[in-house]
Amino acid sequence: MSAESTGSRGFTYWRRRFRAWRGSRPFWAGLLTLLSGIPIAYLPYADIRLGNLTIAMATTAGAGALIIGVLLMTLGLTMWFHAVVRVFAGVAAIVLALISIPISNIGGFLVGFLLALLGGALSISWVPVKRKAEPAERAEPAGAPEPDGETDPLVPGLRTDEGHDPNVTKTTAHANGGRNSAG
Repeated sequence: MSAESTGSRGFTYWRRRFRAWRGSRPFWAGLLTLLSGIPIAYLPYADIRLGNLTIAMATTAGAGALIIGVLLMTLGLTMWFHAVVRVFAGVAAIVLALISIPISNIGGFLVGFLLALLGGALSISWVPVKRKAEPAERAEPAGAPEPDGETDPLVPGLRTDEGHDPNVTKTTAHANGGRNSAG
């Protein structure tokens, strides 16, 4: 293998790719919402055994709890893979968390409820990072030659030989894109 070949991609490469992917979407909101669906969907069907004692959490609304849990997991994945609808997914996660209180054993013993509320709030508040815009115009060097013709001493760069009135300043004629506000 030569020194220039990349060979296999190491751990650092995949970690950087994951960090870039994670930074371009509401990752933690999706993770918390995804995790909130597990206790909400699981606990109504669970049997907890403490020694010889079996505690059944089964409720009559088990199907409703399963639907709420699956929807919360789906909303968590939606936040990851469709960041455009993050506000809708966040609001839906909060509404489903509130609905899970009476339906699913106090929202999965408040664990799923709190995770869904926090994930929904994070999803609503997440904003994508704005890229820094390139400067529209680069400044000329200090010793740059001036163009041919006379320039107006009041407005640097305003040439008087192109039919411009030398008595008009930049603040009046060229303000607001050249439009005059008086009429």
